[in-house]
Amino acid sequence: MRFIDEVTIDVRAGHGGAGCVSFRREKYIPKGGPDGGNGGRGGHVILVASTRKNTLQELYLRKHLYAQNGQPGMGRDRHGRNGEDIIVEVPVGTVVKNEGGEVLADLDAEGARCMLARGGRGGLGNASFKSSTNQAPRYAQPGEPGEEGRRTLELKVMADVGLVGLPNAGKSSLLARISNAHPKVADYPFTTLKPVLGEVFTEDGDGFVVADIPGLIEGAHEGRGLGSRFLRHVERTRLLLHLVDAADPARDIEAQMREVEAELRGYGDAVWGKPRLLVVNKVDALTDEMRAAALEAARATGLETFVISAVTGEGVTALLRAVAARVRAMREAADVGEAA
Repeated sequence: MRFIDEVTIDVRAGHGGAGCVSFRREKYIPKGGPDGGNGGRGGHVILVASTRKNTLQELYLRKHLYAQNGQPGMGRDRHGRNGEDIIVEVPVGTVVKNEGGEVLADLDAEGARCMLARGGRGGLGNASFKSSTNQAPRYAQPGEPGEEGRRTLELKVMADVGLVGLPNAGKSSLLARISNAHPKVADYPFTTLKPVLGEVFTEDGDGFVVADIPGLIEGAHEGRGLGSRFLRHVERTRLLLHLVDAADPARDIEAQMREVEAELRGYGDAVWGKPRLLVVNKVDALTDEMRAAALEAARATGLETFVISAVTGEGVTALLRAVAARVRAMREAADVGEAA
């Protein structure tokens, strides 16, 4: 299945049905009075966040969401039937924007709902206008039009931890080792073409979700390479693990750090301001002397540093313990903030 994380769709709610003008005319009841029923409400267009979905592909293929119109009222006080609502499930983490780019909803929890377009109200039949001073009203209301417009949906994956780094830094290998995810792993750049989520379980039974963000290159925040469309997935994470390839013969650790940091900074504070841990990967391919030099260069960055090998598992347990503690503290701080 293709990973679709942005789509623009046209939505139109159903129009309300017209009210009915009718009078009761039966044998022996020549002047039974008004009995025109009300029109039915037009159908709504509704989005519901669901963990069963992980892509916007359904809406990418559909493009148009047009709800059913309400039925007109009828005589004998019969009301028109309401138009059927359109309810579409989207992944948790979907952001809804209008044509002007204004955020209408952020569906960041299971079951969260967004009314994309509200159905028009049905018109009142003439029976609703009967009164002591107007016993034979000969008018009814037309149904109201339903809302319509264009909406843009953007998916930002929901994860506690984001893996960032240059292509081939070993993010997919690390995710495959520590979680239940099965990302593509190969010895060429851009093996990951979409964000991949994996759930990590720690020794104490707690856990957190990790997202492998496709490799960044120079100019990614401006759309180059896989572009900023994947950088935005980092916005949802609490913590970033910045992976560097200690065995890269072309770029040292400092050069790799500079390139990725420029993209994080260029995207904005929503990403650049996130806490990071530096993870020096592929140390199994280094000599003792090269390993010491890599560790010294990493510590010079000022970030808390972990030395690992995603292939052999060296240092991974210590990394996970530190990440779990950080995530737990951040969750608790967020809970306190919400309670306040």
